Amino acid sequence: MPGTILFDLFHTLLDGADAQRDQVVAKMGEIVGVRPAALVRAYHDTWSVRLVRWSAEQTVRLLAEVVGGDPSPEQVTRAAGLRVELASWLLNSAPAGTLTALDGLRAAGWRLGLVSNATAEVAEAWPSSGLARRFDAAVFSCTAGVAKPDPRIYRAATAALEVAPQGCVFVGDGADGELAGAAAVGLTVVRTAEFVDRSGVWSGPVVGSLAELADLLGDAPVGRDVASAA
Repeated sequence: MPGTILFDLFHTLLDGADAQRDQVVAKMGEIVGVRPAALVRAYHDTWSVRLVRWSAEQTVRLLAEVVGGDPSPEQVTRAAGLRVELASWLLNSAPAGTLTALDGLRAAGWRLGLVSNATAEVAEAWPSSGLARRFDAAVFSCTAGVAKPDPRIYRAATAALEVAPQGCVFVGDGADGELAGAAAVGLTVVRTAEFVDRSGVWSGPVVGSLAELADLLGDAPVGRDVASAA
């Protein structure tokens, strides 16, 4: 078996859809009776907190109150439902090329894991998504209680897969310091530039799409510098 690959989610397997998120949060503001722009701003301002705590409904209620609202339980449920619906749509929007690449890696014997900085609605929608069945384990910051680049989230994923970090490749776009964080715990790192090119964050090997990953890794043992396979 070639080894194990841990993937980031947003901007790696699928687009981050930041504009769509803001549009949905604005609609949520209308539902809970607060200024939409104020709720969008509150969501942006609490990003780092929401990554590691609060359910979708807790988030709606707390942030609506922060911006002066007093939503009813029914309003909170309706608004949170929009966030879960968006998460479900996003998780099922991965390009066909991404799905083909993942299926090819699995067919070649690679085990696949996910390590994602994501809020509660993503973790809630994950099990029913088309991506979920392609992964052997998934660790989300909102359930792990820590976010990348904290070493504990990578170790949670390797523990779930029962493999040492030195036996894994990590693939991500480089947001949140995730590449350096992965390297610090012993993972072999590959940057992807398919959705966003963060060329300044990592000087190691890079792929323009996941379709290139299998050729980059080849049959080389995981743990050595994959740059020599490029």
